Amino acid sequence: MADLRQIAFYGKGGIGKSTTSQNTLAALADLGQKILIVGCDPKADSTRLILHAKAQDTILSLAADAGSVEDLELEDVMKVGYKGIRCVESGGPEPGVGCAGRGVITSINFLEEEGAYDNMDYVSYDVLGDVVCGGFAMPIRENKAQEIYIVMSGEMMAMYAANNISKGILKYANSGGVRLGGLVCNERQTDKELELAESLAGKLNTKLIHFVPRDNVVQHAELRRMTVLEYAPDSKQADEYRSLATKIHANAGNGTIPTPITMDELEDLLMEHGIMKRVDESVVGKTAAELAAELAAVQ
Repeated sequence: MADLRQIAFYGKGGIGKSTTSQNTLAALADLGQKILIVGCDPKADSTRLILHAKAQDTILSLAADAGSVEDLELEDVMKVGYKGIRCVESGGPEPGVGCAGRGVITSINFLEEEGAYDNMDYVSYDVLGDVVCGGFAMPIRENKAQEIYIVMSGEMMAMYAANNISKGILKYANSGGVRLGGLVCNERQTDKELELAESLAGKLNTKLIHFVPRDNVVQHAELRRMTVLEYAPDSKQADEYRSLATKIHANAGNGTIPTPITMDELEDLLMEHGIMKRVDESVVGKTAAELAAELAAVQ
């Protein structure tokens, strides 16, 4: 248990976090690592590529059917997928009812009590969106996840989310051992994306672990509910995930306490790279047609 690496993937919703994490974990499994995935998203989509399934039955739904979590056995909630990767989904309540974070808390407590973490090299938490809810911050708050990897892109809101997640890590870094392992940029092909990702990493006192290029083979694999590692093992994209996995594997003990920035500093960062410009007083009062004509004239 002493050598267990507890990592977590966070990131803005829709950034490709679950896809990135499952491909990375598949690559770690190829390296011979024993892995447990704990899906912490109510959509229960954190394990579908590993299991080749639409969605795994969740701990909360199974507990509701059984009467309580105490009535469940480990084999009821755990499935085994690609290269022996063990998979569990915490689940959540019906939309609009209750706290989805409850599933995360219930799941982690149950799994620990049932010995699910025994003899594992990695436990990976795939967590929904921003750290704005205490339940979703559970892997950080309770000192479970030791290394946080933030999946982001060069889009402003993805960077905003990465900064916000860093604030959550900072809040618990001094009371526990949680550290920011680094940023993973999932390319969206926005302007100066690599430069922005590296600059944000520097501002946050961390590093860009890997820049994952955009490739349609990812979507092709997803349609077949497979990781790229399994669907197209000889592809360049599979090598990208292998590189990311190797870097994470070598990153033990190298996490940092993040230094989040303000919204103004984030906007300044975007302006430094020519992505954003301050509102010029000369545009005030002009019609949309006039502004469009001026923009067309300079392009």
